Amino acid sequence: MELSNIGTIKDILGRHGFTFSKSLGQNFLINPSVCPKMAEQSGAKKGVGVIEVGPGIGVLTCQLAERADRVVAIELDKRLLPVLDETLAEYDNIRIINDDILKIDLKKLIETEFSGMDVVVCANLPYYITSPVIMKLLEDRLPINALTVMVQKEAAQRICAEVGSRQSGAVTVAVNYYAKPQILFGVSAGSFMPAPKVDSAVIRLDILKEPCVQVEDEELFFKVVKAAFSQRRKTLPNSLSAGLQISKLTVTNALNRANVPVNYRAEQLTMEQLAKISNAIGSKQ
Repeated sequence: MELSNIGTIKDILGRHGFTFSKSLGQNFLINPSVCPKMAEQSGAKKGVGVIEVGPGIGVLTCQLAERADRVVAIELDKRLLPVLDETLAEYDNIRIINDDILKIDLKKLIETEFSGMDVVVCANLPYYITSPVIMKLLEDRLPINALTVMVQKEAAQRICAEVGSRQSGAVTVAVNYYAKPQILFGVSAGSFMPAPKVDSAVIRLDILKEPCVQVEDEELFFKVVKAAFSQRRKTLPNSLSAGLQISKLTVTNALNRANVPVNYRAEQLTMEQLAKISNAIGSKQ
């Protein structure tokens, strides 16, 4: 069954009375070259288990199942379950779970479904939940090797920007803290049905065994990052004092101890400098 063929998709969805949900941000892939490439570069192979988020009608799921030992796909829209039963009928190494990726206990799922396997995550996510899902998967410190995900091109550029560059933001820092991100390839808007308004890109985050910098207080570190980037055009004494509700003098003293110029803005900071600032502020609180 050619699941990226428009005629096939319309036929299957028509028989099941399925209509696209704008609220769920559904866009199905119709470019036949995308999913094989995405599956191949995700790390899906023998000895590996894959968690797929948002299988849709199963286009990527098939490609993952042909490469990996086991695939568990998590689909929120229960209307797609009978569709997936049909499109994935020939595979015996796939399990579909009707649940919300933001609520499901993934640690337990990995323990029960992927015993003795390396695990990767692969997802073609609705754009409105891209950041929350990526951050949940990273913050939960799951025993996974990599996360490969389709995102808006602009989001991909921000996530994979170099920390300390003009394109970097709070999400850049957060992702780099847990993983090493890279853009794998671009995907045009015309590769989807219905076509979104913007182009996409597939990115892979290779999970680090330890965070890339050492911080004494992780919660404070992310508060510092959020405060610094929430007013990114202001210098650090202004943005950090406002965001953390501490005096400019306290911030200036911390910057001096961290050897960071007081006229710097958030986008100029490296991961190491952000960690030093956080540790310096923490030591005085």
